[in-house]
Amino acid sequence: MSQTFEFYDARAREAAAEAKQASLQNVKERCIRAEKTWRGLADQARRVVLERAKAERERAARQEAERGLNSAG
Repeated sequence: MSQTFEFYDARAREAAAEAKQASLQNVKERCIRAEKTWRGLADQARRVVLERAKAERERAARQEAERGLNSAG
């Protein structure tokens, strides 16, 4: 099951909120580390979606060009 940007982003925001509310330094630091990790996963998920969309556009353009060459000949 692949996770979405929205899922990771929500976890990052939750961790940030927990860090703000934490009174113990070690808990605050743990939450900050968690936020950083979730944020990295969110960024990666976004990049994957963008790369897939780009690859799909390129694939469609190639197929369209090939159809044009086949019908012209």
